[in-house]
Amino acid sequence: MKEDVILIVDDSRLEADALANILTEGDYEVHTAYDGEKAIEMIEQNYYDIVLTDLYMPKIDGFGVLKYIEDNVTDIITIVYTGYGTIKNAVEATRLGAFEYLTKPVSSKELFSVIKKAISQRNYKRENIMLRKELIRKYRFKNVVGVSEAFMKVFDMVEKVADTDSTVLILGESGTGKELIARALHYMSSRRDKPFIPVNCGAIPEELLESELFGHEKGAFTNAIKTRMGRFEIANEGTIFLDEIGEMSPRLQVKLLRVLQDYKFERIGGSKTINVDIRIVAATNKDLEKMVSQGSFREDLYYRLNVIPIIAPPLRERTSDIPVLANYFLKRFNAKKHKTILGIDEGVMEKFCEYPWPGNVRELENIMERMVILKGDGMLTIADLPESIAGRSHRIISAQSLAIPDEGICFGKAVEDFEKQLILQALARTNWVKKRAAELLQMKRTTLVEKIKKQNLDRFMASA
Repeated sequence: MKEDVILIVDDSRLEADALANILTEGDYEVHTAYDGEKAIEMIEQNYYDIVLTDLYMPKIDGFGVLKYIEDNVTDIITIVYTGYGTIKNAVEATRLGAFEYLTKPVSSKELFSVIKKAISQRNYKRENIMLRKELIRKYRFKNVVGVSEAFMKVFDMVEKVADTDSTVLILGESGTGKELIARALHYMSSRRDKPFIPVNCGAIPEELLESELFGHEKGAFTNAIKTRMGRFEIANEGTIFLDEIGEMSPRLQVKLLRVLQDYKFERIGGSKTINVDIRIVAATNKDLEKMVSQGSFREDLYYRLNVIPIIAPPLRERTSDIPVLANYFLKRFNAKKHKTILGIDEGVMEKFCEYPWPGNVRELENIMERMVILKGDGMLTIADLPESIAGRSHRIISAQSLAIPDEGICFGKAVEDFEKQLILQALARTNWVKKRAAELLQMKRTTLVEKIKKQNLDRFMASA
């Protein structure tokens, strides 16, 4: 099946048809237009992956075709081929988004090589557009799930620093949502329409990670059969997210330090310096300060990364978010798994709130998915819980929540915060039904309503 569709635009029927015959033999679907006006009409009515256009034509010239595509179509790759090859034309064509500029006559070998590169670029561009749309939908600020004070402090910080270019270091245990925070930083910034490129530094071997980050030139090492852009280059004008930065080797730490200092680097095997305009966000579940003191992480790199630290709190420290997250995952997996489970029993929520969640939000998500899959219908009850959670004894208040710090504590503020968290937990556990929440807290509904107003908790209900 011919998957890639190419439009050739040339007022010379002979040349257009000759190119069409060559590309058809290469298993591409090829259409032709003999002037720019017809080409635009065809682009409006049909789907094309690549447009190969001459420059000088009657009615609307090639520059007009390029400008139309640049202004109206996001994922078509344009290639110029012309008998009037001048620097001025090449510069103008590039300004209008042309991927490549070829001068006639074009050999079959050169043509296929450029088309292949263009399709690769098209695939990346299309995937990135689709990913960005999905992530904008999924990770935009108002869809972030959480009501706890600890959670809100994180996103207050995100709001403050998102639209800056300062480097951010996100610290926290595995599963606490560090990548979600990084994506929120990107999609709340002016770079939101540019690439967000995540790299897991702990999942890629060192010898491959260097090429992954910085790219390589053809022949730089065995199996380097072609030049390859690195993630820093791909992320240009956008954000690169370096996850598990604590796993990076000392040798690569040196190269990363230069990027943070000068925003420039060379591909492996290359001598040309590449400048980039990127926002760098890093994350780790390791104690980088301890690693610095042990000599396994560069001190200068640590201070370059730690311009704005954001700490992602573990789930055990934001228990009022547990009912909200559990109901969110239930709704999501009901839709995804085509289930109609009615809700979560209060006994389950009590067990959830007393469990320490060593795997944090990721563990809660996985357990909710498992319970939804295994449950037939009705409510999720204690009988549906894994033994590791169902078998734990109840605790009302954790010792950690009662701990007084060495510097002391403001009693009134602590009582107010604790009251707020109890109310939020009760509201979240009862799906924000105030009457049921009041019963759970063993107080009158009118008393609860007054406390909600006094502490301005209505804003949290809107995000549930």
